Amino acid sequence: MKLYQVIIKESAQKQIKKVSTVYLSKIKTAILDLQHNPRPINSKKLVGSKSVYRIRVGVYRIVYEIIDKELFVYVVDVDHRKDIYK
Repeated sequence: MKLYQVIIKESAQKQIKKVSTVYLSKIKTAILDLQHNPRPINSKKLVGSKSVYRIRVGVYRIVYEIIDKELFVYVVDVDHRKDIYK
């Protein structure tokens, strides 16, 4: 079984620090789970992109890019659903 390396963009790390404590552990778990399965059942491919996906964690969204050739998952953004796509 291939393990993907998860890289979290610096701006996404800052956003994670702002997340409500209610969702913080769920978001961290969801990001760590991407190592084993970068395309979980609840993931959606974003329209207009080849390799950018998002997963929902309560009212928060995790936007990430999958680079299969190099086994990377690059977390681009983590934010509240009302702010994520702005």
